[in-house]
Amino acid sequence: METSGDGRPARAPRSRVRTATLLCAAAALVAATVPASARSGAAPTPTPPPGTVVVADCFAQAQVRPEEYLLACGDGNNRLVGLRWDTWGRRTATATGTDMVNDCRPYCAAGRFRSYPVKVSLSKPEPWPEHAGVKRFTMIRLVYTDTAPSPVAKDVSYKLVY
Repeated sequence: METSGDGRPARAPRSRVRTATLLCAAAALVAATVPASARSGAAPTPTPPPGTVVVADCFAQAQVRPEEYLLACGDGNNRLVGLRWDTWGRRTATATGTDMVNDCRPYCAAGRFRSYPVKVSLSKPEPWPEHAGVKRFTMIRLVYTDTAPSPVAKDVSYKLVY
């Protein structure tokens, strides 16, 4: 342990204290946004039966009609919540819900999550190599029913890679 000239413990520079505080806040934010199924100790999702069509989450777990779906797997700054599924078929699935997006202002750890009403469509099911007989949706389309988060278009599609 470092000491000052008079034998007392030396104080950490303010910049270190600030950095440590920001890192703790960021870690708390990430912990709060990771779904319970992703936390250690959670039971793994069982393999769905053959013939099932699923959507794979960020952790390659099969989901059917999830209430929440994390879009920003790397940082948790974008997730769909309150999903109400109108359909879940062999070719498509449709839902309405809310897209919660961190505005990252002035930076992501200090940003605010903003809500955007959205219609969600899943499509293009393909065989899931790791699960015999199971297909997973490979495309997601978001149609914002009010405003869209800047700079996102009101109608946007993404390839699902998990």
